Amino acid sequence: MRTVLFLVQKEFLQVFRNKVMLPLLLVMPVLQTLLLSFAANYEVKNLALAVVDHDLSPLSRQLVSKFSASGYFQVKQTSFDAKDADAAMAADRVDLILEIPAHFERDLVRENHTSVSLTANAINASKAGIGMGYALATVDGGRWALDDAVSTLQPVTASYWYNPRLDYKTFMVPGILGVIVSLIICFLTALNIVRERELGTIEQLNVTPIQKWQFILGKLLPFWLLSLVMMTLGLTVGKLVFDIPMVGSLWLVFGYTALFTPCMLGLGFLISNFAETQQQAMFTAWFFMVIFIMMCGLFTPVESMPDWAQALNTINPVAYFVKFMRLVLLKGAEFQDIRENFYTVAGYAVVANSLAVWTYRKRA
Repeated sequence: MRTVLFLVQKEFLQVFRNKVMLPLLLVMPVLQTLLLSFAANYEVKNLALAVVDHDLSPLSRQLVSKFSASGYFQVKQTSFDAKDADAAMAADRVDLILEIPAHFERDLVRENHTSVSLTANAINASKAGIGMGYALATVDGGRWALDDAVSTLQPVTASYWYNPRLDYKTFMVPGILGVIVSLIICFLTALNIVRERELGTIEQLNVTPIQKWQFILGKLLPFWLLSLVMMTLGLTVGKLVFDIPMVGSLWLVFGYTALFTPCMLGLGFLISNFAETQQQAMFTAWFFMVIFIMMCGLFTPVESMPDWAQALNTINPVAYFVKFMRLVLLKGAEFQDIRENFYTVAGYAVVANSLAVWTYRKRA
């Protein structure tokens, strides 16, 4: 381990002496968090709807049918207990809850008015606001034919969970932090190793008695530590500037970050094994990162993507990180709620680093 520590010391000296790398590590997280928090919205489709029907009347079924036929909603769950729908929203399986009260049809027929309740998952303020607008339009379409009379459904009771102010920055900042860590770590790892090759210093290391695992660990460990520093900096900016709620455990956030970072370290190291120049490494890393970022759910809901894109997203590590950050910071999710995500990322880290080590050749 003493050899590894000397290599780590060498890497930190290179980072602090580099006039470009240090600002990249300290300034970029702040600037990206501030600028990207105001991203554009996109049309929202395939909103998952949970229905709690206490009436089970022809008119209540007609209302549910209107949602299904609108093209914007998919009825994912129907129950008679509001707690079931609440649990589904807490587990992120549904986006809106439509609760139809008992005597819905009777009140509409006898008193010519009634009401329903809509609850939206407002972690994604944009998605919740647009979805609630669609739901209100569907309900209020506004007129219900009853024989020869026409009755009007009164304004519904609407509430927004997890993001009551519908502040889009509350939704964006946790996701941006995940993207920033992924982007910078992958780039720096790939460019740093290729730069050593261009300067010829890596050949000097290769002819030393340093073992391959020592060299790789010494190269990756500093960036692993720096990723935790970047996460600390990003969370600080998110709290002080945007007042982002941090409902969940910060220990869980840092623990997951420590597990996730090896995914991007392995990817960057893998790219560096095949790139001959820094330009090649940069363009290759950028090719993968653009795909990861655009499909990770940062700007547009994954559920609104085509089926093939959603399937492809299962191998997108950034998508797992973005989802994790929002679930823990905004919903207060615990380990049992994200354990599938956790184990998937762990497997990804093992595969990425195994491929990186396997393809690396220490040439004497």
